[in-house]
Amino acid sequence: MPSLTALTGTATAVFSAAVLVVPSALLRPSGLDDTASTRALVRMVCARDVVLGVALATAPSGRQRRRAVAGRVTSDLGDATALAVGLAGQRRRGLVSASAAVWGLVCLTAGVLDERAGR
Repeated sequence: MPSLTALTGTATAVFSAAVLVVPSALLRPSGLDDTASTRALVRMVCARDVVLGVALATAPSGRQRRRAVAGRVTSDLGDATALAVGLAGQRRRGLVSASAAVWGLVCLTAGVLDERAGR
């Protein structure tokens, strides 16, 4: 069975690749306007997240995996903070910001559980 980190990495890469192709899949539920600018920003973040997801999915246990997890968690918590500030006053601010933070915590938890299990 693959590690939990590999599973969360694969999910990250697949979801991000899908949104990279169809940014409105993230923009609409987030309540953000679907403009050329917002599509470009979403694609930029998704390109980063595809790379981070592949890193999580393929990193061997130990130091490389811990670094991949740290990169993912740092990115997600940075996204959550930026979204909370940038979406101030918007109705879905909390949901959008929390979803980024929660996914970072899911990846962190996967990494910790894998470490503890020796995977």
